Amino acid sequence: MITFNSRPASRAVLVLSCSLLYFPLASADDAASCLALTSSDPAVKFTGQRYLPAGERPQANPSRAALTGAALSKLAMPGHCLITGAIGERTGHAGVSYATHFELRMPSPWNGRFLFQGGGGMDGVVGQALGALPFRGATAQPALNRGYAVVSTDSGHAGRNNSDAQFGLDQQARLDYAYAAIGTVTAQAKRLIGDYYGQSPSHSVFMGCSNGGRSALVAAQRYPLAFDGIIAGNPGLRLSRAAVAQAWDTRALNAVAPRTEDGRPILAQALTQADQTLIANRLLAQCDALDGIKDGAIDAMSRCHFDPAVLQCHTGQLDGCLSAVKVNALRSVFEGAHDSHGNALYSDWPWDAGIASDGWRAWKLGSSSSGEPDARNATLTPGSLGYYFMTPADPNLKLEAVNFDEVAQATAQTAAINDAVSTQMSSFIDNGGKLIVVQGNSDPVFSANDMRRYWQQLTTDNGGVGQLDRWARLFIVPGMTHCGDGPGLDDFDPLTALERWQAQGQAPARLLAQGVAFPGRTRALCPYPQEAHYRGQGDPDEAESFVCR
Repeated sequence: MITFNSRPASRAVLVLSCSLLYFPLASADDAASCLALTSSDPAVKFTGQRYLPAGERPQANPSRAALTGAALSKLAMPGHCLITGAIGERTGHAGVSYATHFELRMPSPWNGRFLFQGGGGMDGVVGQALGALPFRGATAQPALNRGYAVVSTDSGHAGRNNSDAQFGLDQQARLDYAYAAIGTVTAQAKRLIGDYYGQSPSHSVFMGCSNGGRSALVAAQRYPLAFDGIIAGNPGLRLSRAAVAQAWDTRALNAVAPRTEDGRPILAQALTQADQTLIANRLLAQCDALDGIKDGAIDAMSRCHFDPAVLQCHTGQLDGCLSAVKVNALRSVFEGAHDSHGNALYSDWPWDAGIASDGWRAWKLGSSSSGEPDARNATLTPGSLGYYFMTPADPNLKLEAVNFDEVAQATAQTAAINDAVSTQMSSFIDNGGKLIVVQGNSDPVFSANDMRRYWQQLTTDNGGVGQLDRWARLFIVPGMTHCGDGPGLDDFDPLTALERWQAQGQAPARLLAQGVAFPGRTRALCPYPQEAHYRGQGDPDEAESFVCR
C-alpha cells in the first residue's frame, strides 16, 4: 500500500482548476516506490528505472518535432518516476529483433489522468514522454507538468529514425505499427500506473499529430473503451492513400523542374519561392476579404475557389506570372492523384496562403539545388510505400515507377489495418468519449478536404450535427501547414479544452489561437463547419471582433 504525504501541488498544475481535477498527494518516498516497482507480466522487461527529482529539463528533440510538430518544452519537469522497457521481445522476419519499446513517466503529485503520446512518421523511436502539445507553436503546459502520467512508444519496432520503414517486411510489425502497439502499451502502462499510485486513471487521453494524429483516431476506433479523450492533430486518417498522393505530387512537380547536366530533375526548383509568393498573393487578393476584412488570412475557407489559370503568362509576359506547364503541374497537384480512368486515389487540396510557407515547401519541393531531392515527399515515400503500404513489399521502389492504375490494389491490404476511417463509434460515445480534431488548412501532407469529407461521413453515420456535437469537434486552422507553421495561428490549447469538456460537460465552442505569424493577434478557431467572420467593427487583431458562423 502506498502512503501519501502533504507535499503541495505546484502552482502551474493548480491553475488548471484544482477544484475540477483530482490530485492525490505525492508518496512519502517517491524514489523508493519507483525503484520497487515491478511488472508481473513476463512479457515486460524494464530497461531503465529511476526517479528524477523536480527541476530537470527535457532534452531537445528536433527530429521528432520535424514530423509531428510537437512543441519543444523548456519547462522544468516535476519530480517523476521514469520507466523504460520492452514488451514482447521476439525474433522476427529475416532474423530481425523486435519488441514494443515504451517510456512511462509518472509524476508527483499525480492528477489522476493518463495520456498516451502519439509518435510521428514511421515511428521506430521512443520520444520523451512529456505530453507536449503536438503543434509547433504551442506554448501551453505539457501534460506531464499538469500532473498526467504519460507514455510513449516506438510502435513495435526500432528504426534508424522515424523515416525507416523496413519493419514493413515483418507481418506482426505491420500490425503493431498500424494499431496493435496502442493496445499493448496502453494495457501495460495502466497496469503500472495502478501499481505505482494504488488506483487506476480517472481519464485516459490519446494526443498526437501527423501519424500520431492517425494513431489517436485509431485509439478511438479500435480501443473505444480504453480512452475517453482523443486529441488528433493533422491526422493521416488515410495514410496509405496519402503516400500515393506524395508519389503523384513528386512526379507532377518533377515534370516541370529544370534538369541537371545528367538529366535529373531539380525538384526544389519546380516552383521558386517567388512562384509560391505570387500564388499566395493572388489567393489573398481573391479570398482574404471574404470573411469581412482584409487581414492577410483566409478565414472564410469554404468560400475560396481558385483557378491557377489566372496566373498563366500571356504572350510576351515574362514577370508576375507562371508558365503554362507550371500552371498545369499546380492543377495536377491540387486536383489530386487519379488513375488513368479518372478515379480519385486520394483527395483534392484546398487553396490557401500557406502554399508560400517553408512548411509547404519542405514537403512538396525541398531546398536541394541538385538532382538529389530533400523534399519529405520524395525522401519518405519510396520507403513507406515500398516497404509498408504495398503488398507484396517492394524495397527497391522508385517513385517514377509507381503504377497509378495498380497502386490502389497494391496498398489495399495495409489500408485495411492502418487507415483510421471507421465511423462506427457507439462504444466510444457510450464510454463518455470526447474527440477533438485540429487540422491545418494548408497541410501539404494530409489534405484538409479529405478530413472534411470524413467529418461529413462521421456526422451522417452518428445521427447528424446535433448528436455529433455532443462528443466531437473539428477545428480547421487557416494557413497552418503540417502540425503548425505557415501563415496561421498555431498556438492554441486543445488539452485544456478537453479537460473542461470532461470535467464540466462544456464542449469547446471555439479555441483561442495566436501565433508568431501574426504578432499581437488573437483569433477564434471555429468548430467545423463554422468559420470566423469579422463583426464589422472592433480591432481586427482581437478575437472578440469575430464571430463563428
